[in-house]
Amino acid sequence: MKLNNYESVVIFLAALEDEQIEAAIQRVKETVLSHGGEFTAVEKWGRRRLAYPIQKSKSGYFLVMRYTAPSESIAKIERFFSLEETIIRYLTIKLDKKALAYYSKLDQKSKEESSNADDKDVITEETKEQNN
Repeated sequence: MKLNNYESVVIFLAALEDEQIEAAIQRVKETVLSHGGEFTAVEKWGRRRLAYPIQKSKSGYFLVMRYTAPSESIAKIERFFSLEETIIRYLTIKLDKKALAYYSKLDQKSKEESSNADDKDVITEETKEQNN
C-alpha cells in the first residue's frame, strides 16, 4: 500500500457558528485519519469572500490540509466531503516532487524566522538590562 502526498482545500458554510465549524473540521480530520491518512499540515484560513457565489453563499470558511494517505482512500475521503452538508466545495490534489520541495523550503524558512525572532527577544531583553 503506497502512501502519496495530498493537499485538500475544503470550504465550509460561513453562516455556521464557530463551534459548528470546529466540529465539522474535527469530523473531516477524523475521516482522513480513519482512512489511513496522516497530517503534515493543517491551516485554518478562516472566513473569506468567495470569487463567485456558491449555493447562494458569498463567503466561506477555508481549511487547507496537507497529508499522506493511500491512493485508494482518497475516493472515500472525497465521498465524505460530498455528503457532508456543511461543506460547500472541496478540491484534493496529489502533490508532486516540486510542490513537496516548495513546502519543505517554506517550513524550513518559517522555522528559521521563528528562531531568529527568539534570538531578537533575547537581545532586546539583554539590552534592556544593560540600559538599567
